[in-house]
Amino acid sequence: MKKNKIKPSGNKPLDHIDRSMIRLLQKDGRMPIASLAKELGISETTARTRLKRLITDETIHVVAVSNPMKLGFEITGNLRLSIDLKKKDTILEKLKAIDQLNYVALTTGGMDIDVEFIARSLGEFKSMIFEKIYQIDGVTSSQTSLIVEIVKNTWDYGTGWD
Repeated sequence: MKKNKIKPSGNKPLDHIDRSMIRLLQKDGRMPIASLAKELGISETTARTRLKRLITDETIHVVAVSNPMKLGFEITGNLRLSIDLKKKDTILEKLKAIDQLNYVALTTGGMDIDVEFIARSLGEFKSMIFEKIYQIDGVTSSQTSLIVEIVKNTWDYGTGWD
């Protein structure tokens, strides 16, 4: 069976080795290069080069995924923002600069931007909302959902071509 190369828009094609490397790292982001290479049947140099490319191209980020509630953050949740779309680029840049926001995405549907946040306290949450986000010119309304318990937090979903 011929293995097709899949090309995400704007990136070098992902072949079966890239996709396998991503799946392995999604299960264990601390897997040593030597173990990756052995599992994939490639040299350590090739594994290191491919991993570096995947990180540099921002195809993957190798990080420790944590539960913010177990790290002392009292409030975590989701904001959905409605904005003046003529000002979206400036709004997105200002949102990216807010430390409490760990995820910012332009969306379609009823709201324009989806944001995930963490805050150490109610005071920090209030400041983030009223002194930072609502002060951005072009933010017209928001909906806030607070997370009361994280019941599933997995990131080992493979790739869209598996």
